[in-house]
Amino acid sequence: MAEELSKLSLFELNRTIKEGIQGVFPDSIWVVAEISDFNTNQSGHCYLELIEKETGSEKIIAKAKANIWSFTFRILKPYFESSTGQRLSVGLKILVKASVEYHELYGLSLNIKDIEPSFTVGDMARRRQEIINRLINEGVFELNKELEFPPLPQRIAIISSESAAGYGDFINQLKNNQRGFKFYPVLFKASMQGNDTEKSVTLAFDQIYQHYEQFDLVVIIRGGGSQAELNYFNNYNIAFHITQFPIPVLAGIGHDRDQTITDLVAHTSLKTPTAVAEYIISSMEETAQHIDYLEDSLINFANNILDASKTRLESIVNAFQSQTKWHVLSNKNKHTLLFSSFQQKLKVLMPNRKAKINQLEYQLESNLKFNLILHRAQIHQLERRLPTSVKTTVKSGKSKLNYLENLVEALSPAQILKRGYSLTYFNGKLVRSISDVTAGAEIETRLMDGKIESNVVKK
Repeated sequence: MAEELSKLSLFELNRTIKEGIQGVFPDSIWVVAEISDFNTNQSGHCYLELIEKETGSEKIIAKAKANIWSFTFRILKPYFESSTGQRLSVGLKILVKASVEYHELYGLSLNIKDIEPSFTVGDMARRRQEIINRLINEGVFELNKELEFPPLPQRIAIISSESAAGYGDFINQLKNNQRGFKFYPVLFKASMQGNDTEKSVTLAFDQIYQHYEQFDLVVIIRGGGSQAELNYFNNYNIAFHITQFPIPVLAGIGHDRDQTITDLVAHTSLKTPTAVAEYIISSMEETAQHIDYLEDSLINFANNILDASKTRLESIVNAFQSQTKWHVLSNKNKHTLLFSSFQQKLKVLMPNRKAKINQLEYQLESNLKFNLILHRAQIHQLERRLPTSVKTTVKSGKSKLNYLENLVEALSPAQILKRGYSLTYFNGKLVRSISDVTAGAEIETRLMDGKIESNVVKK
């Protein structure tokens, strides 16, 4: 039978461990750790979970519970926050003085009795600088600053809390600008303090990116707050999203003295949301003034061209008028000479033409009468010679002859003129068609009681 082993109850074991720990750690010690959980209860006691991560990674290699009793917490909390400008919260690295305690029921814990703010300040500064160095080494630190600021920044994507006073100030400043510029802001809600800040802000950037062509710029703004709240924007992921964004990002989250990493990587950083709004309005004003300048320059340029053209045109008109007057006078003299010569020629030619026309009319009329007399004599001779049987035929011929006689007489120029018609002659020839004369021709029109000489003005 095996040798009987010594036995301990669990309580005895835990008490033994407790006594051993008290022997090893009789006094309080300084411990470096990161806060991974932080709570306070109604009694004012503070309960924490402390961890340590492997260097260069996020792997947790140690974990312990800790507490700060209410009478100590009431002193340490304001002391730490006033010294660091940072609230005790998850993610902070702290240096605390604590006693190592082991309770038979609750196990190992650290009872924090003091805290060294300067360690946390130094760690925060170190971590801040590490993030800055990382962004610089990745070649993205200045990317958003290199984007061209839009000349008309009217379509604005806003990352902020809807209830934040800074958001209301920003909207009022844009809406009530003195020049009456129109802006089109769209809010993308995000938590601007607390542990959800990183997640909600980066999510808002992702939402804007899906429609970034519809915006001219992004503004990330928050109202007043403590230095502790400001530290949430010393964040690598928020800063990296800003550096990668395709349109300018304006930040209005800072205080008078401090700049977060978000401020450093933004295209433009201003102290307050109101200052951001004023910056946007002033950019619009600058563009408006430039447009006014271009408008004035264009008007002056156009006026100069018009004045020069007017002067040149007046010079051309004066020269044209002088040349025209000379040509008109010269042509007028030529026309006067030609007209006088033409009139003289007409005076010589017209009497001869008139005499020939009268002679032709007389000959025509005489020939017609002679032929009529001759035909009548022949008819009388035929009547006497022809037998009675042909008298009827002769009478018929006589009737036709009388008809022709009347027709000939009716068609004579004198009879035609008596009926209101006229005869027109050009160069002694009867005008039968409009193509027989030309514009400017001198024509003669014969009427029943006289003749008219005229010039053809228009065909």
